[in-house]
Amino acid sequence: MPVETNHKLRFGWFELDRQSGELSKLGHKLSVHGQPIEVLSILLERPGEVVTREELCKRLWPEDTFVDFEHSLNTAIKKLRQALNDDPEKPRYIETLPKKGYRFIAGVEIAEQSTAYETRPNSGSNPPSPHWKLAVATALALAVAAGAIYRHWRPGTPVVTAIH
Repeated sequence: MPVETNHKLRFGWFELDRQSGELSKLGHKLSVHGQPIEVLSILLERPGEVVTREELCKRLWPEDTFVDFEHSLNTAIKKLRQALNDDPEKPRYIETLPKKGYRFIAGVEIAEQSTAYETRPNSGSNPPSPHWKLAVATALALAVAAGAIYRHWRPGTPVVTAIH
């Protein structure tokens, strides 16, 4: 189903704001700009459908542009995969169809206007727990307490006061 009129789209732990060109993961903006974002936006318009390399080239570069389309498109896809941590051999988001094009294979949904991130992705990875800071602080406090108790109750070092 086409989703081209929506500005914010979610897939997995990611959200793309097509209007601003910002990609975020769990609310944290990623440093991806330009053509990789444009490629992602085009793929998200038609999730599950093949988008040919020729179509991507026509949409990314005007007809009078002189550029190595193959190399530039490959570079954009590579940067996009790096940002999404997507393996081309075992893709979770972008599937390559050799000599044809690419297909966005993850589920895509329209993001609500709120900034809360509440959806569950299809991937097997879990997000960091919101209570990880509390767990780290507790572990640190226990380590400090154990060190203090050991220092207080450890056997004293014998002190030589005189030799007879």
